[in-house]
Amino acid sequence: MFAYAVRRIALIPLTLFGIMLVNFIVVQLAPGGPVEQMIARIEGQAGEAASRIAGGGGDIQASRPRDGAQGSYRGAQGLDPAFVKDIERQFGFDKPAHERFVQMMGNYLRFDFGKSFYRDVSVTGLVLEKMPVSISLGLWTTLIIYLVSIPLGIAKARRDGSSFDLATSWAVVVGYAVPGFLFAILLIVVFAGGRYLSWFPLRGLTGPDWDQLSTLGKVADYFWHLALPVTALVIGGFASLTMLTKNSFLEEINKQYVVTARAKGLPERRVLYGHVFRNAMLLVVAGFPSALVGILFAGSILIEIIFSLDGIGLLGFEAVMSRDYPVMFGTLYMFSLLGLVLNLISDLTYHFVDPRIDFGKREG
Repeated sequence: MFAYAVRRIALIPLTLFGIMLVNFIVVQLAPGGPVEQMIARIEGQAGEAASRIAGGGGDIQASRPRDGAQGSYRGAQGLDPAFVKDIERQFGFDKPAHERFVQMMGNYLRFDFGKSFYRDVSVTGLVLEKMPVSISLGLWTTLIIYLVSIPLGIAKARRDGSSFDLATSWAVVVGYAVPGFLFAILLIVVFAGGRYLSWFPLRGLTGPDWDQLSTLGKVADYFWHLALPVTALVIGGFASLTMLTKNSFLEEINKQYVVTARAKGLPERRVLYGHVFRNAMLLVVAGFPSALVGILFAGSILIEIIFSLDGIGLLGFEAVMSRDYPVMFGTLYMFSLLGLVLNLISDLTYHFVDPRIDFGKREG
């Protein structure tokens, strides 16, 4: 198993390089880069200023700048090519694409992710600033999903085919069919002042009077703001884990060692939790790291946008929309690396839960 772990660690840099290269190429082919957006923003501001001057009073009309006999506003004639070159130099686009990629990867190997194009803050600082919100969503959602799905899956396996199993299957089907962001919109409409009730806040992770609250009040305010987004993520994510737990238990319950344990007269509870539970929980427990990453950095993006939670998901969305490449590629590099490491941890967790599983021997 040690040799397998070493091989996986050695493959991480190559995999990470491939991920960054593919995304870099895709971004280069996409229209509307940061230089184009900055030029459009400057020209838009110039055009707006020209409109305000043209629509003003006589004194403003008399004071607007003129260019020869035409009397036109200079900003409407386009930008000086030298100024455009200066903008390209500021964003680092005065170099060929391959040189920019090599320079970027060299910096990333030193964990130097640079600064945001539009905020005077380092990418690392931005991520650390937004991380608590995403960690709050990811940890609480994952914890509640496991606390709900595992007991429910076990109960469905024990009562397979019963009315309880059929009734709870409807909830599982709904959880499969409806994505979490639709549940989020429904919760806002019903409970956050959308149309019916105003029981929960709509925006942020804390209230405006957070600093004035007592310790108990801060805890209550924190969970009050988390209630709806976490509920939306739990409803949208519990179905697959519930069915995985049920199917794992059903598979183990029908094996010969369970029949033998029952034949020896062991109580059903001891058979279920003393023998079946460890084997059935192998897939569920070992998948915890990857499940956490999935909820933390993927599943909560739309939830953060809908509830205006200033986390990693919202940061990534804003970076894509504004073409803030340092933030886009910096977060991609960090979370890809984290995902690769946690996938390795998941494999090692399989071996830890059941030493009979050895990926190294399987490859050999």
